[in-house]
Amino acid sequence: MDFFQAVILAIIEGITEYLPVSSTGHMIIASSIMGIASNEFVKMFTVAIQFGAILSVIVLYWKRFFQSLDFYFKLFVAFIPAAVLGFLLNDYIDAMLENVIVVAVSLLLGGIVLLFIDKLFTHKENQSDEVTYPKALTIGFFQVIAMIPGVSRSAATIIGGLSQKMSRKAAAEFSFFLAVPTMFAATAYKMLKYYLDGGFSSEATSSNLMVLLVGNVVAFIVAMIAIKGFISFLTKNGFKVFGWYRIVVGLIILVLHFMGYNLQII
Repeated sequence: MDFFQAVILAIIEGITEYLPVSSTGHMIIASSIMGIASNEFVKMFTVAIQFGAILSVIVLYWKRFFQSLDFYFKLFVAFIPAAVLGFLLNDYIDAMLENVIVVAVSLLLGGIVLLFIDKLFTHKENQSDEVTYPKALTIGFFQVIAMIPGVSRSAATIIGGLSQKMSRKAAAEFSFFLAVPTMFAATAYKMLKYYLDGGFSSEATSSNLMVLLVGNVVAFIVAMIAIKGFISFLTKNGFKVFGWYRIVVGLIILVLHFMGYNLQII
C-alpha cells in the first residue's frame, strides 16, 4: 500500500466512521478498485487509523470530556456489552468479516431500516437528552449489533439513543463519545497483536509507520469536517438519505461480487 492509497482509505474512514453508512462496505469497494492486496499491515492500518477519528471527537467536544466522572462512568457502562460479547464471540465475528455477502446484506437491511427511522421515532413529548445509566446500557447493547460487518456502529448506537427518546443531535453526539473507548480498544488490540507478531520489526517498519502517521492525520481532519456536517444535516433532514445511500452501496457490492470481482475485506 502506497501513500496515495493510504490517504484515500483515511479519507473514507474519516467520512464514514461517524455516519450511519458503514465504513467496512466502503473499504471493500475502495480497496478493490485500487487493487490493494490484503496483508497484516493493511489490516492493522484500516483499524489503527481510527485513532485519528477518535482524536477528532475529543478535540471537537473537549469540554464534555472535562465535565465530570459521571460522564466516564456512563461511557464505561455503554462500552461493557460490546467489550464482553466482542471477547466471547471474537471467532464468529472474524468469520463474518471474511464474508462480503454479510456486509452487503447488512448494508441493504440497515438502509431499509433507516428509511423508516424518522417516522418510527417522532416523539417530541417526554423527550429527554439526559443520558442515564439505563439509557447508556441500552445504547451499549445496540452497539453490539454493529459487530455484524456492514451494520454501522454509528447507525446502531444512534438508533439506540432514539429508542430512549433522545433527540437526533443528542443521540448522535453520545454515539460519537461512545466511539472513543470502543475504537480505542479495537485500535490498541490490533496494534498490540501486530507488534507481538513481529510486524514492527520488518525492514519496512519506518516506511509503514510514516504511512500510518499520514493516514491518522488525514482521518483526523476529515472526521472533524464530517462530524460537523453530519450533526447539522441530521438535525434538519433525518436519516432517509443515508438509508437510500446504504441500499445503493449494498447493491453495488452484490453486483460486483456476482460479476466475479475479487472483493475482499481488508
